[in-house]
Amino acid sequence: MAVTLSATLAANEDIERRRRAGERVLNLAFGEAGLPVHPALREQLAAASHRNGYGPVAGAAGLRGAAAGYWTRRGLITDPEQVVCGPGSKSLLYGLLLAIGGDVVLTMPSWVSYAAQADLVGSSPILLPPPPGEGGVPDPDLVAEAVRGARARGRTVRSVLVTLPDNPTGMLAPRRTISRLVEVARELDLYVISDEIYRDLLHDPGQEYTSPADLAPERTLITTGLSKSLALGGWRIGVARLPDGADDLRGRLLAVASEIWSAPAAPVQEAAVYAFTDPPELTERITRSGRLHGTVAHAVRDRFLAIGASVPAPQGGFYLYPDLGHLGLGGSAEITRLLLDTHGIGVLPGHAFGDDPAAARVRVAVSLMYGETHEERMAALESSDPLRLPWIKASLDHLALGLAELSLTRPALVS
Repeated sequence: MAVTLSATLAANEDIERRRRAGERVLNLAFGEAGLPVHPALREQLAAASHRNGYGPVAGAAGLRGAAAGYWTRRGLITDPEQVVCGPGSKSLLYGLLLAIGGDVVLTMPSWVSYAAQADLVGSSPILLPPPPGEGGVPDPDLVAEAVRGARARGRTVRSVLVTLPDNPTGMLAPRRTISRLVEVARELDLYVISDEIYRDLLHDPGQEYTSPADLAPERTLITTGLSKSLALGGWRIGVARLPDGADDLRGRLLAVASEIWSAPAAPVQEAAVYAFTDPPELTERITRSGRLHGTVAHAVRDRFLAIGASVPAPQGGFYLYPDLGHLGLGGSAEITRLLLDTHGIGVLPGHAFGDDPAAARVRVAVSLMYGETHEERMAALESSDPLRLPWIKASLDHLALGLAELSLTRPALVS
């Protein structure tokens, strides 16, 4: 099986190489939260740095209890025994695909690692588009048709994976779509794996949020972590919530975990205990982060709209998914190459997310625009008008100029 470097990591490394060589590149390719670690979290980690034992495979009891409280406060009553911890939600998603087995239904487009992980575990992903104007959840009617068809041909389909809010589109699936999806899941006996890593980063805190677990707790598995909401990507910690009574599935997941990661890092678990209790200083930080992500994402969207691109309005996280097909410059690979090589703008091509390669859609991540230093990023986080900060304004101007120049490119001149 041919396994390649993750498209997001590969793009980030390429951009960093170009920067070291003296090129000016605006990095809109890497989905890192781009904000400093809260001092209270650093203190928690330092205080636990003496802990060097492996600990339980499922995670420390304190962390499982804290994560159970996190979900309970969000309306999903959770017992600590339903929680399994791992070194990031990415690892947990891989473990769940192994533990569940069979083929998985994915949204087209969807995060680059879903299909790659499915390939690694020997699953054949079924990629289906979302309902028109939505993202993150495959069209439930298409799911029903595709699963029945696949099973008629002898395939074993056991799960559907959704992202709320979505990466790459930044959109949040509405309750009506989630409701129809769980109806289909019940009809066809499918697990719903819900990646909710961006749940706490809604741009509008009043936005209605429906998890599949709200409607079908008996068949929904949730993964989340602290990489996005608290910018702890490098700390690698995540948690999964399993359905109540899913003892066999839990046992299989723990068996996978025991052979791959043994246990999450003990000091990081201690810091995560604190984070998952929702202390006021961290919830305030998360609220500020969501506001910053939304402000900059909408400003970036305006720059794409100015050249006639079609861009769904983002609702959470720090992503956009512009369609530049009106320019007639080729598919996503060609557009990505032009933006990087000619205009110094790094994005990810839509085909990396399972989209049609002929479509000129790209994934844009705005979260590395907040500054190069700790001081700049803190200023962005605390500013009432971050778009006026010189470094963010310079990035927006760079983007606007590059897009304007791109829009003037004649298709006949493109090789």
